[in-house]
Amino acid sequence: MTVQEQITIGVPARQGAPAEPYDFRRPTTLAREHSRVLELAFETFARQWGTQLTAKVRVVSQVTCDQVVMMTYDEYAASLPATTAMVLCSLEGISSKAVIQFPTSAALTWVSYMLGSNHAQVTPERKFTQIEQALVRRLFDDALEDLRYSLGALLVKTISVDAIQYNSQFAQAAATSDLMIVSSFGIRVGDSTTTATLALPAEVILPQLGESNPTSTITNAKQLVTAQIGWVPVEVSLQLAPAYVKPSKILGLAVGDVLHIPHPQNRPLDVTVDGQPLARAAVGSNGSRLACVIVTTEEKS
Repeated sequence: MTVQEQITIGVPARQGAPAEPYDFRRPTTLAREHSRVLELAFETFARQWGTQLTAKVRVVSQVTCDQVVMMTYDEYAASLPATTAMVLCSLEGISSKAVIQFPTSAALTWVSYMLGSNHAQVTPERKFTQIEQALVRRLFDDALEDLRYSLGALLVKTISVDAIQYNSQFAQAAATSDLMIVSSFGIRVGDSTTTATLALPAEVILPQLGESNPTSTITNAKQLVTAQIGWVPVEVSLQLAPAYVKPSKILGLAVGDVLHIPHPQNRPLDVTVDGQPLARAAVGSNGSRLACVIVTTEEKS
């Protein structure tokens, strides 16, 4: 019996849902460590983008990062509206392109603000005119600068605006099976709100993230443990020699009773850690505080 047959028998297929093969060599989920790093980077980008939009359209704007996932380009393209604005961005040395997607109607509202309008205009989904396209390109040239700043060392390739497409099914930004890191954003400009997505080829970002669960070599494990233990704080006590007392005397203790401690006056006190004697010390002072001076140390095998 093959592995595929075992999986089929062990997990009954849902009625009407075709089984899809899963390539374990190319998982389409982000490791938790990677996901958190990317979320922080894209949240920074969202704040920078919102500030840049406010400066360009001269209306208070806010951008928030809603989600960061990894999916194939085919899945990403299928999730987009048939007609939408897609800014394709070239990456140095990479055939796949990054994509910034948003409704054309939202971009036309931004353009109207840039041209002096005082209120949002309701516009249908349509292609940009040459002037509108030039203004949109300028907006996203600045947005890519914010993206490079926010991702920092995660984005080592040069990125620039290449073209604007309006049909998500014919954009062909990457091969259908290529993995993309997709972040979705909520954008508020004045009183109007919309959503946008940013898709970056995973091959550009993942190498900088490193292993999800990196491990260190164990060849020098003893030295590493010793070095770590050397920085762990411990409680050090200065103790007299113990006195052995019967429980009946302990239970009958009262104020004014005297307990005889069998510790000679000329004998240094024990320096202990967790009850284990490590050295002997004489009592002294350091300013207004008590202190001890080590006079002998215990030999440990």
